Amino acid sequence: MSTGIKARRWLGRHALHIYGVLAFAYIFTPIAYVMVFSFNRPARSNLTWRGFTLENWTNPCNAPDVCNALGNSLKIGVASTVIATVLGTMVAFALARYRFRGRTTTNLLIFLPMATPEVVLAASLLTLFLNMRVQLGFTTIIIAHVMFSISFVVVAVKARIASLDPRLEQAAQDLYAGEFETFRRITLPLVAPGIAGAALLAFSLSFDDFIITNFVSGDVNTFPKFVYVSAGRGIPADAYVIGSAMFLLAMAIVLAAELFRWRRAKNL
Repeated sequence: MSTGIKARRWLGRHALHIYGVLAFAYIFTPIAYVMVFSFNRPARSNLTWRGFTLENWTNPCNAPDVCNALGNSLKIGVASTVIATVLGTMVAFALARYRFRGRTTTNLLIFLPMATPEVVLAASLLTLFLNMRVQLGFTTIIIAHVMFSISFVVVAVKARIASLDPRLEQAAQDLYAGEFETFRRITLPLVAPGIAGAALLAFSLSFDDFIITNFVSGDVNTFPKFVYVSAGRGIPADAYVIGSAMFLLAMAIVLAAELFRWRRAKNL
């Protein structure tokens, strides 16, 4: 058998693995760059390596306004996540469990914010707020973030509800459990992972958003706006530290959830 045929067969057997490695390398290379340069010696610009230091991690608020912008993003993210998760969960239950006039139209409207370009949503929201003479700031940012986050919450929670086995709820009702008791003890615990995942997604979208926030924020500074403004004169290493810390926190939450799921499945 020729070497060329062997090489093609080997490539055919390992093509998926090679593709996976290349895809992950493409995704995680920018993240690795941010994490490495978060240990770079501070200077006006953080584009070239000048030496290893822990100073950036011990004092992440050294750059002016960076921690204030981070605090604003966290407050907005938490507020919009709570509102979007509560409203989106209720909408998901209504769409998944009940039939009513306009249900198909509602399903279509839920997907519109996901399919509409962010700059179009941003310009529309800005026009709406200006016409209603609403002062741009925290309130308008939260309203905007709830608007585009709620669609993702509905889709995630609705998918979880659709995967539930209805016989579990029927069994609870056969044992004389009322509707509220069945929901509290059976339905809600089963849907909780979907709700938690939707909340994490909503928070990530809110924390990361720049385009819509830039239109409706007024004088309020957020972390994505801070990074964008700083890019012109050189992003400080403090921003790299905060970005790395947020990534590590997200990874820790995901790993903790997987560990909890594995231990729960093992004990069943």
